[in-house]
Amino acid sequence: MSGQAGFTIRGRNPDVLTCIANLSNDEVFTPPEFANRMLDTLAEAWARANNGADIWADRSVRFLDPCTKSGVFLREIASRLNKGLASEIPDLQQRVDHILTKQIFGIGITHLTSLLARRSVYCSKFANGHHSIAKGFATDAGNIWFERMEHAWVEGRCTFCGASRKTLDRDEGFESHAYAFIHTDNVRARMTEIFGDDMQFDVIIGNPPYQLDDGGYGTSAAPIYHLFVEQAKKLEPRYLTMIIPSRWFSGGKGLDEFRESMLTDNRVRSIDDYLSAADVFPGVGLKGGVNFFLWDRDHPGPCCVSTHFKDWPVSTSTRPLLEPGADVFIRFNEGLSILKKVAAVENPKRRGDSLLLPTQKRFDQLVSSRKPFGLQTTFKGKRVGRDGDLVVYQNGGRGYVRREAISTGVELIDKWKLFAGYAAPGTGNRDTYPHRIISTPFVSEPGSISSETYLCIGPFDSKSEAESALSYLTCRLTRFLILLHKPSQHVTRKVYTFVPTQEWARTWTDCDLYKKYGLTESEIEFVERTVRPMEINGELFEETVDEGGGDE
Repeated sequence: MSGQAGFTIRGRNPDVLTCIANLSNDEVFTPPEFANRMLDTLAEAWARANNGADIWADRSVRFLDPCTKSGVFLREIASRLNKGLASEIPDLQQRVDHILTKQIFGIGITHLTSLLARRSVYCSKFANGHHSIAKGFATDAGNIWFERMEHAWVEGRCTFCGASRKTLDRDEGFESHAYAFIHTDNVRARMTEIFGDDMQFDVIIGNPPYQLDDGGYGTSAAPIYHLFVEQAKKLEPRYLTMIIPSRWFSGGKGLDEFRESMLTDNRVRSIDDYLSAADVFPGVGLKGGVNFFLWDRDHPGPCCVSTHFKDWPVSTSTRPLLEPGADVFIRFNEGLSILKKVAAVENPKRRGDSLLLPTQKRFDQLVSSRKPFGLQTTFKGKRVGRDGDLVVYQNGGRGYVRREAISTGVELIDKWKLFAGYAAPGTGNRDTYPHRIISTPFVSEPGSISSETYLCIGPFDSKSEAESALSYLTCRLTRFLILLHKPSQHVTRKVYTFVPTQEWARTWTDCDLYKKYGLTESEIEFVERTVRPMEINGELFEETVDEGGGDE
């Protein structure tokens, strides 16, 4: 055969797929190095389940990328199969034809990315073209399919993906972003419709679109990646592996059912969690990090959780995804051991290793919901107050409002309290450690309220109690416990679930908390590597632990 097959299947330098820029939030391209990391994890699992067999030497295995963009997964799979099947199918052209026509399948997410994927895999945007390295296709698309789909509009929303008709009901000159894989009630029938056969895939792999912008320029973008995971599971492959944002661990718009289904699914056998998305996708701003998981249909069991961040040592632990007493995934392996110690002190009568704190000892009971006084973020009080007016802490400073205008949260008005920002401090679109976790809280006097910019914490009976609670929130360990339940930059009431209350009669320090909960030196080191000291009124709240002071 011609040298084209050798060029496309064998390694080469430079690799064009390392050079292309992402097109949109939907089209975040997977770097080849990372795609190969996922394929290594897949191959290791296959070997464990098949007495050491090499998945790349099996000519019967079928692979599907249901959301292909650059074609990197299919290309790298083809490269591995080409080497693995060399002895069984010695003729290069026959081997390439078998791999590309019988084993490799993809569904493009847009017209442009389908052409790019075909170019990556077939060396031609036409699978049956003169320059294509595959000689067994009768159609231009080959096994990388794309056709424009339409949304199913009901009352202004798509019933499949929730897209806004106002935003995405477009003419044929624009992409509809109605992805074929998730816009169907019967995904098996859709596979037959696309590929013309009763298809059963052994491996489904991909990097699905993460969100659809619902017309809010990113502020109201709805996640859709979970829909690809759910559809893939319905096809019952032997293995499923995808890269998705990590926000599903503990939050995310409309992800509660997905989170529960994942955390209670013991076929999720490994999760590689990257705290910073930039470590996977250089130059991409995606708060909360990303992860890839491996789902193994036939071998259920505990999950191997690995945490990656820059040059930190990789932390790996095999454990259940859902711990007793928790409704979220505990992201840090080290955090789980710390959380269990806190729960043991605060709830000694708990069952087993439950992380659940007694309701009366949960700090979240002191935290308001959004709009504690019914005022939106955009609210602006009067610049000059009159006798009897309330002070309003609002976006951009302070204002004043008549007391009679407030009907929500009135029981908090004349009490001491804390205000803490609803949005945590950011560093652009990147996750960095150590960081503060929450915005700097402050004590607020009786006769004051806030807009939605702040959550209210309290009430407290005196200024000294409020100051004690403030000192507690400055502690690194307190904010680390917040981090374990915090999926994004938003600091809602729910993120305080793992934080216990204390006696508000003293100034709290990390040294006190480390001793109270019996943290080891390594646990203390991890907390302080993750959480930055916090400064209040020019004073840096940071305690040095006495030598050996981590244990009582």
